[in-house]
Amino acid sequence: MLDREGFRPNVGIILLNQRNEVFWGKRIRTHSWQFPQGGIKHGETPEQAMFRELHEEVGLTPEHVRIIARTRDWLRYEVPEHFIRRDARGHYRGQKQIWFLLQMMGRDCDMNLRATDHPEFDAWRWNDYWVPLEAVIEFKRGVYEMALTELARFLPRVNHHNRFLRAGMRPPHRDARHGGGNTDFAVPPDGEPPRS
Repeated sequence: MLDREGFRPNVGIILLNQRNEVFWGKRIRTHSWQFPQGGIKHGETPEQAMFRELHEEVGLTPEHVRIIARTRDWLRYEVPEHFIRRDARGHYRGQKQIWFLLQMMGRDCDMNLRATDHPEFDAWRWNDYWVPLEAVIEFKRGVYEMALTELARFLPRVNHHNRFLRAGMRPPHRDARHGGGNTDFAVPPDGEPPRS
């Protein structure tokens, strides 16, 4: 399913652990690392496609994650012609993606790279959020940088103040992004980035 410009609708997934590290999967039988991603099937919403791809590629289900935010608009990348199947050349240009930022609510042992008969990854690891993009195939680096940059403002604040509360003390400071409230996340109430 391509749009008029030759871009296939797709989703990308930035999965965070409790330390705001990102899931990084090694593409099967290659030395290339990437985030989970995949096409949106006819009739699927981006969110439905994201949950399907999350299960197919990483083995996680909706109860293992929480949606924090998503990109406002499609982010596009073009695929070099030598990576395009001959029968698609002249029609297919690349991917247009909606990116989701997810918080892992499950455990590492919930991951299963063999959840389907066609695994995408043969290894995985947690990396810093601003992972070095040299490990990503060159033509995807720009869209990775755009997604990471747009979604960075929604990163959960790593919660270190519980030890103060247990001891009956107040946390040393409160992040101004939260307006003095008691939330640990800089996220709009509906989980969507504000529209400009």
